[in-house]
Amino acid sequence: MRETTVLLAQQAPTLEQGLRRSRRHGWAYVIVDGTLIACDRAGADRPFYSGKHKQHGMNVQVVAAPDGEPRWPSWSLLGSVHDVRAARVWRIAERIAAGLLGPGDKGYVGLSQVVFCPFKGRGNPQWKKDANSDHVKLRNTGERAIAQIKNWGVLRRLRCCPYRSEEITRAVLVLQLRETG
Repeated sequence: MRETTVLLAQQAPTLEQGLRRSRRHGWAYVIVDGTLIACDRAGADRPFYSGKHKQHGMNVQVVAAPDGEPRWPSWSLLGSVHDVRAARVWRIAERIAAGLLGPGDKGYVGLSQVVFCPFKGRGNPQWKKDANSDHVKLRNTGERAIAQIKNWGVLRRLRCCPYRSEEITRAVLVLQLRETG
């Protein structure tokens, strides 16, 4: 089983391949989002603990096309790693900058002008509310891409070494892309 997972993971597209594919389809942007792949860990394993999600897991960044198809999952980082830091590790903004934009959620504020985020705070003027509404309409299919990947039962809660989550996630993406054609 492990060998099959490794072989499938090696076939997963790189970020550059996913972005190239999006450009070929004529998309003007890709959606950037992060997710936590939950895993069973003891309470002493603090690096795996995500305070946002209140559970242990691994942080995986996903770049998706506007039609909701996942293009690239990152390798995983500890669950305690924030989305901005993970995006910087994988240099997502620099790679997207070549001709695309990347709407992201509020977890990416301050990352780059290429990855634009909604306005924070309450009591915003109407123009900011309208901009946030348009932003949500662009981003909502990115959530669908993550849901497609997490729909595979193996990623609902890992019961293996958390560091295997990266190859399992990438293998699932390869299977998902083959299933959708």
